[in-house]
Amino acid sequence: MHIHNPHIGQVVSVSANGRTISAPAHQVHPDPALAVSYAEEDPRTNAAVESMDFSYDLGDTSLLAEVQGAESDGIVLTGKRRVYQNSDYPMLTWAEHQDEYLDEMIRLEGRGYSAIYSTCGGCGAKDPTFRCENQLCFGPSLFCKSCTVHRHAALPTHWIQEWNGRRFERRSLSFLGLVVQLGHPVGSHCPNAEAAHKDFVVIDMTGIQHVSVNFCNCDANVEHRQQLMRVCWWPATARDPQTAATFAVIRFFRLLNCVGKVTAHDFLRSLEFLTNNDGLSSVPDRRRAFRHIIRQYRTLLIMKRAGRGHAESGAGMNLPPGWDKINWDVMPEDLRYKYFQFLAQDSNFRMVNRNVSSEAKDPVLHDGCGYFVNWAAYSKHLRSHVSEEEISSCSGFQAMFLANKKRVKGLRTTGIAGVTCARHNMWIPNGLGPLQVGERFCNVDFVLFSGLLHLIFLYLILSYDIACQYGKNFWSRMRAMPEAMHLKTDKGKVWFKVPNFHLPAHQTQCHSAYSFHYMWGAGRSHGETVEQNWEFTNGAAASIKLMGPGSWFGTLEDLFAFHNWRRLVSWRDILARRMAENVKEGQVHRDAFEAFDEALREKEPELVEGWKQWVHEWESRQHTNGVESPFELKEKVVSMRDIRLQLEKEELLRNGEGVEVEREDTPSTFVLMGLSIEETQRHLTIDVKAVANPTEVQAVDFLKRRTTLQKELRAFRKLQRTYMPNLRRFLTTTQQAIWDSEADRLAESVRLFMPSDIADTDKRVRACALGLPDLEATLRTGEAREALEALRSGLRTRTMTNRFRLRHCTGQRMLTRGQGILRQVNLKVHKAKLRYQYARNALLKLKGHGVWESELRVLEDGDVRAVNERALTAEEAEQRQSIHDYEGIAEEGGVAVFGVVAAGEGRRKLSWIWYTNTPSDPTEADLVEALRVEWCKAYARMRRWDEDVVLVEEEMRRTIEYGHAMRQKWAGRASARSAGIDPELVEGLEAYAAEQEERGIMTSNMLTRKWAGIREKGRAFRARELDGGVEIVIPLDDDVPRDADDEDDDDE
Repeated sequence: MHIHNPHIGQVVSVSANGRTISAPAHQVHPDPALAVSYAEEDPRTNAAVESMDFSYDLGDTSLLAEVQGAESDGIVLTGKRRVYQNSDYPMLTWAEHQDEYLDEMIRLEGRGYSAIYSTCGGCGAKDPTFRCENQLCFGPSLFCKSCTVHRHAALPTHWIQEWNGRRFERRSLSFLGLVVQLGHPVGSHCPNAEAAHKDFVVIDMTGIQHVSVNFCNCDANVEHRQQLMRVCWWPATARDPQTAATFAVIRFFRLLNCVGKVTAHDFLRSLEFLTNNDGLSSVPDRRRAFRHIIRQYRTLLIMKRAGRGHAESGAGMNLPPGWDKINWDVMPEDLRYKYFQFLAQDSNFRMVNRNVSSEAKDPVLHDGCGYFVNWAAYSKHLRSHVSEEEISSCSGFQAMFLANKKRVKGLRTTGIAGVTCARHNMWIPNGLGPLQVGERFCNVDFVLFSGLLHLIFLYLILSYDIACQYGKNFWSRMRAMPEAMHLKTDKGKVWFKVPNFHLPAHQTQCHSAYSFHYMWGAGRSHGETVEQNWEFTNGAAASIKLMGPGSWFGTLEDLFAFHNWRRLVSWRDILARRMAENVKEGQVHRDAFEAFDEALREKEPELVEGWKQWVHEWESRQHTNGVESPFELKEKVVSMRDIRLQLEKEELLRNGEGVEVEREDTPSTFVLMGLSIEETQRHLTIDVKAVANPTEVQAVDFLKRRTTLQKELRAFRKLQRTYMPNLRRFLTTTQQAIWDSEADRLAESVRLFMPSDIADTDKRVRACALGLPDLEATLRTGEAREALEALRSGLRTRTMTNRFRLRHCTGQRMLTRGQGILRQVNLKVHKAKLRYQYARNALLKLKGHGVWESELRVLEDGDVRAVNERALTAEEAEQRQSIHDYEGIAEEGGVAVFGVVAAGEGRRKLSWIWYTNTPSDPTEADLVEALRVEWCKAYARMRRWDEDVVLVEEEMRRTIEYGHAMRQKWAGRASARSAGIDPELVEGLEAYAAEQEERGIMTSNMLTRKWAGIREKGRAFRARELDGGVEIVIPLDDDVPRDADDEDDDDE
């Protein structure tokens, strides 16, 4: 028997600074069926895959990290610095004293120390025996009975402990004789007192307990419920109240519910356990009463904040004077888009509500006065669209396909349709509505038009994940709506866009037409804000599922109101960070584009000017397809997306007409999730390696991307347990060690262990669900083809970019400035190369050798080169002539490599990537087209960053003006109800109005000071005056509240 010697792969890696090389050796474990050929074909990729130190850049020497310049723009983004061990690692210092802490805890189980229990802390009497439980008000000091009752006259819900000679026993203040007298000052007695119910219960932060209460009958006009409200106790019923909750516990629960989605049931259970956790005594059950109190509080809180009973001011409160008289047709373009109204709409199918209770038992209060549409008008509209079919879509996302075919039996509501501001994540009034049978146009239309009634807009930019379909009959459907909802604006001023994350799943013809990236005035808008907002409310899905209609609406109204308020507060930090990012990144993209543009215009000014006019004409209006787009190449390739759509169709046919026609856990979904994660890992790995000295902003961005990747990995592992159960036992020893050390690895270095990672065919079949390896092979084929096309496109662009740069840029400064665009192109080429290599590597394991290899060959670094031998030789000669002053530099595959000699010099031939499935060599027209696409995209990127500076400046101005407007509004409300009411109520109205008035002006003054520096940087950037100047320090996420996290992670 012949036994192969072990195959050893040596992985060569270059350090970030390009000065040191490491070459560890790793044993490769090939599939016996592939034997020697597996290890010999593409040994670097194979060795990297088998390495314990796996990383997508392992062994790759063709990309060196770029050392970023130290030139300052005067904006410093600071992260949180760890300086002190005691504050940053408190457990390390505390561990040394844990026994001491334990002793002190146990000491307080007794009376403590003699100084606090020998005499009463009030009157000085000997041997006191009472103290406040948990030391809420006076610490561990002991008091006599009389002093304890007297000192707790205003704190009747505290629990008291009495020392019995051996231990403390719990006592209530009612047991000690305290009676709360309403209607009089604390400690006073009423001559006309009326005792409340003997089992009167008060719910407070300390628990649930019986309290002795006397009502006052001195004034017959003051009801019992009013007397309770005036001591900050909310009665559970309007007549003969026997239960009340303190304002403190109501406010605390509301915050817990809004932030942590804690239910009223769980909160009351916690208070019950706080009252009695050993089961030795009973606790009054007041859960139902507490739920009623919370509903009432939420309803009145909305009314209070809205200034009910006061006249509302007019619209346009933060627009400049005379905004309604502006001639928009002659307004400069760079000012007009400041007044675009960006909205995003979508539906959430997690917020379901079962058909329990009824509107008669649980009515909806103040219908249509908040964030939800008017239910009466909404229902009437829906009755005329009962038979409307589900909307169609070119999107690949399941939520839009068959939402109305899913099980709806027993559900009153199958989800929520919502509209939010696409710039600020704020829900708009009347911009939410319940869904009954999926996401139908009749529902979405009514919700959208209801919300638009409250808005002023000159241009409406509507983001929707199926905007390409939604916009087709938008105007005809509007005519079927009530007359009051009809839009009066011109059709050309309503644009439809698809959110950035959702757009790639659409057909190719939608990509340019519905992209925010290629829309004039869009800035850095991405349209995904509504998806981000759903994340906040999803935590409440379980608790609202079994609510009655009134409770369901009321709870969600409060959640959406709380969300809007926290977003309003958080924008005080976000806008400053966003302006800093815009100025910094905008300058980078401006410099890179201008260097690129300058070189091109020297050679072909008319051609470039034509491109510019083409871009402006395209961006200025709505399109329905990408036929005329300057941002797209004309070539088409069978991509992974095409294969995915075919697989989805096949899965639909296999499942037949069942209810769950398309599920989240289909085999193709699992494999596609893995491929997507691998692509994200490669991009993150390369982006990290490409920067030798990352800034604070870049470091935080890498951290955010790793956190997102970790979430995706957890979801993948959960699905992997379904399709690849018992995976670990089918892995090699090295792979098992990698699997076990996953927690110690960076997210981008985690191995997924797809079917292709199991080299042994027999083990692979046993480890995977039936047909899974074949499915991966099909998708890997599409991935390889897609990567190869991206590689060819990038090489064409790089060739033309190099040609113009080397011919027309002279001197070190011009060459350095010209590297910006080229560096981006090189990174795209590098990512496409790695993607192809790993896709082909997986294909070889899955399919073995075969005819497919004639199309998808092994890709060496030497194959990654552009054009034919003659053109390349001439180009290299020009490169050597232009950079002869730089010693030790060569161009390997178009990427500058320091300290090495370009391989294959003088012996190069046409790379196979140019004649596989290609009828002829690329022509000059092909190269010009690739260069045109890159120039147009670079121009659009520069404009979007520039526009966002304008938009953020306008948003800052409006935020400041909003504070002034609220001050004026509440100043007018202060005396609006002064006639016919008692002086105490007038005082309360004036006090609340004064608080809101002062908050408005304080906010405006604070933001004017806080934003002055960064606003000046934005102005200077627009005026091209930007330089270092005075440093402006903007804190990063670690130094701001969690709810102030920026939500702009959406790049192309």
